[in-house]
Amino acid sequence: MLADVKEWLREEPRQALALGISAVALLLSFLEVVPGPVDPAWLAVLLCGVPIIKEGAEGLFTRFDIKADVLVSLALLASVIIGEIFAAGEVAFIMQLGALLEERTVAKARAGIERLVHLTPRTARRLDGTAESIIPAEEVRVDDLLRVLPGETIPVDGIIVSGQTAIDQSVMTGESLPVDKGPGDTVSSGTVNQFGAFDMRAVKVGEDSSLQRMIRLVQSADAGKARIVSLADRWATWIVVTALTAAAGTWIVTGEVLRAVTILVVFCPCALVLATPTAIMAAIGNATRHGVLVKEGDALERLARVRVVAFDKTGTLTRGTPGVAHVHSALPELAPQQLHLLTAAAERRSEHPLGKAIVRDAGTQDIPEAEDFRMLPGRGVSARVDGHALLAGNPALLQDNGIALSPTDKEEAQRALDAGQSLVYVALDGRFAGFIALADSLRNTAAATLQGLRDAGVSTMLLTGDNEAAARSVSGGLALDGVRANCLPADKLEWIADSQRQERPVCMIGDGINDAPALKKAFVGVAMGGIGSDIAVDAADMALVHDDIKELPHIFALSRRMMRTITLNLSFSMILNFAAIFLAMGGLLSPVLGALVHNAGSVLVIINSALLLNWRHKEAGR
Repeated sequence: MLADVKEWLREEPRQALALGISAVALLLSFLEVVPGPVDPAWLAVLLCGVPIIKEGAEGLFTRFDIKADVLVSLALLASVIIGEIFAAGEVAFIMQLGALLEERTVAKARAGIERLVHLTPRTARRLDGTAESIIPAEEVRVDDLLRVLPGETIPVDGIIVSGQTAIDQSVMTGESLPVDKGPGDTVSSGTVNQFGAFDMRAVKVGEDSSLQRMIRLVQSADAGKARIVSLADRWATWIVVTALTAAAGTWIVTGEVLRAVTILVVFCPCALVLATPTAIMAAIGNATRHGVLVKEGDALERLARVRVVAFDKTGTLTRGTPGVAHVHSALPELAPQQLHLLTAAAERRSEHPLGKAIVRDAGTQDIPEAEDFRMLPGRGVSARVDGHALLAGNPALLQDNGIALSPTDKEEAQRALDAGQSLVYVALDGRFAGFIALADSLRNTAAATLQGLRDAGVSTMLLTGDNEAAARSVSGGLALDGVRANCLPADKLEWIADSQRQERPVCMIGDGINDAPALKKAFVGVAMGGIGSDIAVDAADMALVHDDIKELPHIFALSRRMMRTITLNLSFSMILNFAAIFLAMGGLLSPVLGALVHNAGSVLVIINSALLLNWRHKEAGR
C-alpha cells in the first residue's frame, strides 16, 4: 500500500499537492485557527470542489448524464450560499479522495498486460548453415531454423526438427508437469525449455505467435468487461429531480428562499455518497483479515451477483507441484521403498522436474551414491547404483533397451495413467523393476470449500489445461458440477463469455499466466497470491494472499452481507432526507438544524458499515 502511495505521488504530484493543501486547510478550519480574514476551508472548496462542479456540469450539459457528482455539486453550492464553507470543503475533499483511489485501482488492473508484454522473448538464435547468430525476436521469419538452449524461452511457435527436451508449458496450458518433446512435436512461444538443446523450424511468428495472441486475449477481455455503476449514481437522477422540484416548489409557494436553500442542504448527499464506499471499505478490511486482498473497488459488489465459480486445477484446487503418489515394484525381492531410493540416487543429478520430485520425496533417507550417470534426452537417465545398472525414464527408454512389461505390470501402469498420474519406469540389470507414479495432490481444504460454495447456492466448474485423465482424477475426489479438460486460454475465455451471455455471472479462480485472460474476462477474477504469477494477480480483482481457498465461502457470504448493508444505508439515508425535506418545507427545520440532520445521518451510516469489519460467516467458525 505504501509503495502504491509513493508511486502515485511521483505520477500525480499536482493532485497530491491539492489534496494535501485541502487537508491542512480543513484541519485549520475545524480547529478554528484562522490565519486571515477568510475561512481556510475555502482552499478545499476551490482545489477539490471546483473540479467536481466542472465535471458534473460537463456531464449534465453535454451528455445529460446525471450522476452523484451533480448532486454533490448542488450540495456544495447550497452549502456555500448559506455560509457552511467547512461542510462544502469537507464533501469536496472526500469525493476527490474517493476518485483518486478509484483511478489508482484501475491503473493497477492494467499492469498485467504490461507484464505479459515483458514475457515476450527479446532475441532468438537463428541458424544459417553451420553459423549461429543472435537476432531480435521480431526479425524471425516463417521457416527460419532456430536453436533453443536449456533454460531459454522459446521465441516463436514452431516444430522441433532435432533434439530431445522437456518443455514447461504452464504459461500456455497451466499443466503442472513438463511435457517431453522430440522431432515433429510443436512448441509455443513463451514456454520454457527445461533442458536439452534443440533445433526448431519457425511456423508462427510476430503477432501470430501464441504469446502475442494471449496478450490480445487479455486486452480484449478487459475492454469487454463493463464496470458496475454505483447505486448512488443509479439513484442520482431521481434524487436530483426530487430535490430541485421540492426546493423550487417551496420557493414558489412560500416565497422564502431560505427554505429552498435548506432543502438543498438537508439533501446534501453525504450519507448517500458514504453509504456504498464505507460498507465496501469495511468489507475489504474484513476480507484482508481473512487473507483476501481486494484490488478492484467494486469487486465485492460484483461477487454478490456471481452464480458460477470456475476453478483452474493446478495450483488452485491442487498444490501445483508434482509429488510421489505411488511406487509399484515388479520384483518380489525389491520393496517399493528400496526402489524409490535407488531411483532417487540415479535422479539426483537430473534436471527433469519429475526426477527432482522423486529425489525430494525420498526425504532425508539414506540415498545411495550413483556412478556413471548419463542424461538421455527425451528418454530419461541411466546410472550404476549399488552395483546395479539402473534405467529410469519413459516407455521409449525401456523399448530402446528391449525391456518389456508383464501383463500384470501393464494393467497396474494403465490404472495409474487413468488416474491422471505421470509414470517414471525403472529397470534394474536389464529387467523391469517397477514404476514411480507422480501426481499433483488435492489441497486439504478443497472439498470443504466446494461444499461451502454449494451451500451458498453457487455452482462449481473445473476448467483445466490438463488432459481428461488428470481432470477426472480431480473431479472424482470433488463434487464438481462440471468439468472441461484440455482448455487453452481461449477455450476458458469462450466458456466464461458464453456463461455470462446467458446471464450467469462467473467468478474465475486461477493462478497461472494462462489464466490471466479468463481472470480478466470473468465477472470477478480471484488469483492465488502466493504461488500465482504476478500477471495472474494483476489481472484479477482479488488475490488469496496465503493461497488458502477455504476462505472463499466466507468472502461470498461477506459480499452478500455487504450488499444488504449498502441497501440498508441507502434506504436509511433516503428516508432521513425525505423526512428532513418535509420538515424544511414546513419551516420546521432551519439550515443549521438541517446540516446537523444530514451529518447525523452520515455518522449512523458509518457506524452501520463499521459492523462489517468484524462480521464472520456463521459457517466459517465450524
